[in-house]
Amino acid sequence: MSLQKKLKQNIPQGFIPSILYLGKWILLCAIVGLLSGSASAIFLISLEWATNLREANFWIISMLPLGGLVIGLTYHYFGQNVVKGNNQILEEFHSPKKIIPLKMAPLVLLSTVVTHLFGGSAGREGTAIQMGGAIADQFTKIFKLKPEDRKILLVTGVSAGFASIFGTPLAGAIFALEVFVVGRMRYDAIIPSFLAAVFANEAAHLWPIHHTHYAIATVPDLWAPELLWAILAGICFGIGGMLFSNATHFWGNFFKKTIKYPPLRPVIGGIVLAAAIWVIGTTRWIGLGVPVIVEAFEQELPFTDFALKILFTSFTLGAGFKGGEVTPLFFTGATLGSALSLFIPLPVALLAGMGFVAVFAGATNTPIACTLMGIELFGAEAGVFIGIACATAYLFSGHTGIYGEQIIGSPKNFLFGAHKGKKLNQL
Repeated sequence: MSLQKKLKQNIPQGFIPSILYLGKWILLCAIVGLLSGSASAIFLISLEWATNLREANFWIISMLPLGGLVIGLTYHYFGQNVVKGNNQILEEFHSPKKIIPLKMAPLVLLSTVVTHLFGGSAGREGTAIQMGGAIADQFTKIFKLKPEDRKILLVTGVSAGFASIFGTPLAGAIFALEVFVVGRMRYDAIIPSFLAAVFANEAAHLWPIHHTHYAIATVPDLWAPELLWAILAGICFGIGGMLFSNATHFWGNFFKKTIKYPPLRPVIGGIVLAAAIWVIGTTRWIGLGVPVIVEAFEQELPFTDFALKILFTSFTLGAGFKGGEVTPLFFTGATLGSALSLFIPLPVALLAGMGFVAVFAGATNTPIACTLMGIELFGAEAGVFIGIACATAYLFSGHTGIYGEQIIGSPKNFLFGAHKGKKLNQL
């Protein structure tokens, strides 16, 4: 028997195609990861600059309407085909039409920095995901990829953007697999998603950036009483995620109905926001709010913190300013968890950590990714509490979410079986 025949007999069926598949995606994911991770790093550096400048010059908030006008005019005249943001990436995934324009990346980066510089309340995940998705999709035409490969490429863009902006490669990889269809995960993209997340995270760390560290010092043993308290907290976090999603959609629809000329929406919204911030005299509920999130892990905070963050963020994004929702969701969840320690007998830091990821799970319908994020950020000791909170929040947030283009692949319970196959924005 020839050596070639012996090798064919000894090599498992599918081994060679798997090697070729792996090689292809290592190459593509390395490119996507390097570019997306670097874009996220540049964005984080710009965001830190804008935040520091705003905090040192309170008067700059009076310029928020002007910033809104710049953003509104820019998207109205130059960004009509990328204005849908994250939902556009989901839409292209489900109903492919054309390559996402590369200009989505610089437009959303600059607009988000302007939003934060002048005092809007927004996050950063949306910007990173849009940059990652737009960058990744360019290689569809460069490498002449097939439609099924293009879907996987979009997954890698989302994964790379998410992982690099938060420094959580495991959560970034699973988030990208989980976010497109509610209740379903795309295992056909599992290797590319993980590769892109790791490459992007490593690329981001080549730049002079840092991620905030949070600590949960005490985690009690999990017995029946603690389990029930964790479930109760998860229910509250699910309701918090639902409130955040509904508020964002409410203000978006409100501005569209009442102000017909799109560039004018962030101008009017900016006037209202600037006036409100000047009246209350604090920047506590605008920007990313990272100092308040850190505070939530250290002491009990009032319920007003989570409620006002929802109001300021939903109004900012609804008016047409740019940025993500996830860091404000972290703020909402951490402060809500901290406040719940008033009557839930669990450590305040544990409740803050559970809320940090569970409200996010409820608003994005990604409980597995959020559980992994909690473990990456806070350690495995709190993993069971975090998992219970995320799963419960996912159930009790209902069929709502910040991404209206998500399709329901598996209803959250049998009472919602009729919703299968529909988009969240169709309910």
